[in-house]
This record gives sequence, structure tokens and C-alpha cells, in this order.
Amino acid sequence: MLSLPSTLHIFLAVEPADMRKGFDGLAQLVRERIAEDPLSGHLYVFRNRRRDRVKILYWDRDGFALWYKRLEKGTFRFPEAKGGRVEVTPAEMAAVLEGIDLSCARRLPRFALPVPQPG
Repeated sequence: MLSLPSTLHIFLAVEPADMRKGFDGLAQLVRERIAEDPLSGHLYVFRNRRRDRVKILYWDRDGFALWYKRLEKGTFRFPEAKGGRVEVTPAEMAAVLEGIDLSCARRLPRFALPVPQPG
């Protein structure tokens, strides 16, 4: 299991990806489909069409790192989204990797600092 800090940005690609792609191919998908910089240090998550495999690409100070998981039974359930990506929290990503369907999960209200308004 991955241990992820709460300040980390995680982007899930909405469209399935070819799991034969390696570092460079996935970095290109980050630029094209997710519209982000793959060198940013964020996590970029891709799944295959059958939803039984996941690859996570990230920049680790001096090079790309790739994490890969294949399920022997079951599927990963990514949240539905418009566009090429959806951003999730580290807790939500952990839930997806553990087999929890986020569309059925209910988030309870929590305190959040108010966002300052410009001007």
C-alpha cells in the first residue's frame, strides 16, 4: 500500500490507457489528456479498459517512478467526470485502490477554512 501525504495532488485519467506504455508514453498522456506537467511531482493515475490494472506515474526528484497494480479478481472504480481528468484526495485514492466505489461512499461534513475573496 502507498502512504500518501494529504497535501499531494492526484489526477485520475478519465479515458482508459494502453498499459503497455512506459514512462515516456504515460508522461505524454499527462500532457495531452490531463493537461498537466508530468514533472510537477503530482501523481497521475491511469487504468486499462477492463479496469483491472492501474499505473501511477510521478516525478521523484531526479526521475520518473511508476507504480503498477493488477487485480486477480474485481475492478477499480474511478469516479465519473467530464473532461480528461478528475482530481481526488489521497484518502479517496487509497479507497479506490482498496476496492471502494466512491460513487456509493458518503462524505460527512468537516470544518474547512473559508477561502479568501479577492478584492
